[in-house]
Amino acid sequence: MTLRHEVVIVGAGLAGLRTAIELAENCDTAVLSKVHPLRSHSVAAQGGVNAALSESDSWQDHAFDTVKGSDYLADQDVVEILAKLAPMAVIENERWGTAFSRTEDGRIAQRPFGGAMYPRTCYAADRTGHNLLHTTFEQALRLGVKFYNEWFATSIVRGPDRVRGLTALNIATGEVHGISAKAVVIATGGFGRIYGNSTNALINTGDGCALALRAGVGLKDMEFVQFHPTTLFGSNILITEGARGEGGLLFNRDGERFMSRYAPEKMELAPRDIVARAIRREIDEGRGFEGGYVHLDLRHLGRDRILERLPGIREICMEFAGVDPIEEPIPVVPGQHYSMGGIDCNKNGETSLPGLYAVGEAACMSLHGANRLGGNSLVETLVFGRVVGKAVLDYIKRTGDPADQDMEEEAFRVRHELQAMLMSGTDYLPAAIREELNRTMDTNVGVFRSRESLEKALTRVRDLRQQFKKIDLGRSDKRYNYAMVRALELQNMLDLAEPIIMGALAREESRGAHWRVDYPRRDDSRFLKHTVVTLARDGLKLHYADVHLGMFEVKERTY
Repeated sequence: MTLRHEVVIVGAGLAGLRTAIELAENCDTAVLSKVHPLRSHSVAAQGGVNAALSESDSWQDHAFDTVKGSDYLADQDVVEILAKLAPMAVIENERWGTAFSRTEDGRIAQRPFGGAMYPRTCYAADRTGHNLLHTTFEQALRLGVKFYNEWFATSIVRGPDRVRGLTALNIATGEVHGISAKAVVIATGGFGRIYGNSTNALINTGDGCALALRAGVGLKDMEFVQFHPTTLFGSNILITEGARGEGGLLFNRDGERFMSRYAPEKMELAPRDIVARAIRREIDEGRGFEGGYVHLDLRHLGRDRILERLPGIREICMEFAGVDPIEEPIPVVPGQHYSMGGIDCNKNGETSLPGLYAVGEAACMSLHGANRLGGNSLVETLVFGRVVGKAVLDYIKRTGDPADQDMEEEAFRVRHELQAMLMSGTDYLPAAIREELNRTMDTNVGVFRSRESLEKALTRVRDLRQQFKKIDLGRSDKRYNYAMVRALELQNMLDLAEPIIMGALAREESRGAHWRVDYPRRDDSRFLKHTVVTLARDGLKLHYADVHLGMFEVKERTY
């Protein structure tokens, strides 16, 4: 049975929900999510959301910090939109009911974050994403958005000149359906779980990016993978940048506040790529604690401030490491955190396939360039959810209904493919392939990279893709078959690992989060460009696209 909506949004995090809110009053809008919307990864965002609200700050300063933080790879026209619309996005959510932390005179409180000239990050203690997601979900419900919860998108359906809809697996029944739509918006978040040491939820497997790649749409800047400096040693749970924003200090085992060696002016509030490399280098050169970590010390902040500003961090440390930050320093280590690359699209979310849009972390509008500043992710979802929603509405007003025949044919093909997966090989377990993929990426495509490590990773990933063709799923029940869901996720991650490594191999320079030990300098003459990888009939192809420069001159980046 083919279902029909004017617009289907895949992903129910903040980006998807904000896009749906923009559309819901004017067209038939559905949101499809493989989990309940309130379990989307946006709920895990801790530190805050950037907006130039104070009298001393300005959208121009926000834009400059973002462009400099990106190592000048961000498209400056996209950054300008973000910085100009950020205050309105925050106020909008406040009026919808988001409970922000407040100053004594009642204003929205703002804390310092890395790479910013001013305290610009609005926050709700250390549960900002949680508060924003609940508010936004309530608004989507109020507006009557149709939700397909626990549905897994399996393919984009395209005609000769435009998108026709998508196919999706209803996890509860095991049935595959075609969903006809004039426009499809990908808002599935990042692909951090390609790595093992990640702050990402287990659901962040890059499903939307893989769907777009297989539909013929390019992926941009995939080699720029952000490693958060401070994740909890042993579990890689995020320890928010807000902890350093509140005054947290980093020490090695010699008791040295080592950031003075790497960013003497900004110290712990240097951008994430710089702090992550500093910590990794301290550990690699033997100045970390036994086991491989450094200390993040909050004790001097005092009990009251930690309980008021960082209650969730304290709880995480006590539950998962047996450490009370009021009494002891926190053991931290860098871990994968964010995907700067994603689906190649313009500032309105439009891809090369008419009717297919992307927004949020799944998209690469080129907002973050080579390194995202903390606090810019949440505001990106709110600002560009609205912008993309308006662009989609304009598109569907001038677009006819798609033909159903394509939907039925594609749904039949996907049913056959899933059945074949259930009935096929017995040689390899998906869990073992996933574990090896994680290990390969952690070891060879991490904070520091080289030609040797990247070539090793590429060979291994290609081997794993061959193994995936002979996986054994075990059980064959159609209903709630999570072995099937995990296998589909693994297929998506394997499809994305190769573009990440290809981009990293080809980029013979160091810029932002991409650091080549064999090419330790930024090379603007060759690589002030975006990497784009597309899937052709004979495999993946790589080319480069120009960066949109503008009001800020490209300079050396120092802190």
